[in-house]
Amino acid sequence: MLTGFRVPANWRIWIWHGSNRGLCIGHLTFEQLRTLIQDRTIETVIVAFPDQFGQLMGKRLTGEYFLERQEVECCNYLLTTDIEMNPQAGFALGSWEQGYGDFTLVPDFSTITLPAWLPGTAIVIADLQDREGNEVEQSPRAVLKRQCRKAAELGYEVMMASELEFYLFANRYDDVRTDGSRGLRRVNTGAIDYHILGTQYDEDIIGKIRKAISSSGIPVESSKGETGEGQYEIALKYAPALEMADRHIIYKYGAKSIAAEADHSITFMAKYSDRDAGSSCHIHCSLQDRRSGRNAFCSDPGKDQEGTSVFTGFLGGLHALAADFCLFFAPTVNSYKRYSPGSFAPTRISWDFDNRTTSFRVVGEGPSFRIENRLPGADANPYLAYAATIAAGLCGIEKGIELPPRYSGNAYIDRTLHHVPLDLKSAADIMDQSVIGRDLFGDAVIDHYVRQARLEAEKYAAVVGEWELKRYFEKI
Repeated sequence: MLTGFRVPANWRIWIWHGSNRGLCIGHLTFEQLRTLIQDRTIETVIVAFPDQFGQLMGKRLTGEYFLERQEVECCNYLLTTDIEMNPQAGFALGSWEQGYGDFTLVPDFSTITLPAWLPGTAIVIADLQDREGNEVEQSPRAVLKRQCRKAAELGYEVMMASELEFYLFANRYDDVRTDGSRGLRRVNTGAIDYHILGTQYDEDIIGKIRKAISSSGIPVESSKGETGEGQYEIALKYAPALEMADRHIIYKYGAKSIAAEADHSITFMAKYSDRDAGSSCHIHCSLQDRRSGRNAFCSDPGKDQEGTSVFTGFLGGLHALAADFCLFFAPTVNSYKRYSPGSFAPTRISWDFDNRTTSFRVVGEGPSFRIENRLPGADANPYLAYAATIAAGLCGIEKGIELPPRYSGNAYIDRTLHHVPLDLKSAADIMDQSVIGRDLFGDAVIDHYVRQARLEAEKYAAVVGEWELKRYFEKI
């Protein structure tokens, strides 16, 4: 296991299921990783970046090559393809006319993770640079880093947590690709929301995911059943925004990998079926004062409260810019099918204390006083969804955007409230026309993601689906 290797006292070590499969060490430095590679405990290093869909893209390097040269290259088309990796036209980052050159992956050594489900392997998240050595501003991690820097300039560290829902199926991914929805086998055939016995039957897989992710230095708080048949949520512990986004994508990668090993599959689609509940990614957010270390949303750490002016400004900005930034909360055609009345997914822009019919739910007290953004689905790119949440909130603080009165009641049925965008094309048009969005993110970022969304919407509009065939084949 650790033959000839002396473990420093400040390392935390877990062995998954009593073996050396997935040696997991928290807070690893580059020098510590070097020792593990030289010791041959680690033989493979994954250097990867989050693409526009929140997927890990990159290379597996031998340990020896990683020590020799940490930075690697990748084709710049990776930020311009559709989700099936087909090249698309109309992007400034890369094109056939430009010859599709390279980006450089520059590892962020603060992200070194030893995944419990991959023996002898380390993961390092990287940032992207162009051929001149400039940060690729359209890359999701760069978009979030700029908003985190803005928060730091204002004296805050943004703390966030993802609540990710997903469906578990007793199908292999290959089967789903071949058979589509016809052969899907739900692991549960009834609602399992908070159900201890109902979730026990899948504990062999869900429990493995919890343990493996926690053992990889990504603290898991809990798992629970959700309202759909075979729907689950695994909640991750809060962290600074960038670290939380990195944890989020590694967790999704790990959960899918572990399910696949058991001949199962997981989907994080926002709405996999019209008969089942959608899957959300509720984002919990607060601001920590960098000087005092206290929650800047909270005026009195020991009592319930309405919140500080920082809180009202932040939430006011979120409320005002929810439609402008919805594309970053709901990035696919499928995302908008989740927004339906009585589904626990919001349809109207509103806020309240502990009200699950609103877009923004305020929860907690004292140090845990926070905003829950309920607009993102499980398909959201965490870097972009976090960045949009932060940008809107900081704008609200800086501009003193007034927070509307809290909404008390069933927000689904109140037609006086503004509706969330109805589809991907509408969300793209709203973001494209958002003057404040272009000011906060820059034209390059807005143009890039608007183009991506419009191409996706056009492809969807041209497809003849199963619903149309069944409805019109005989009757017209």
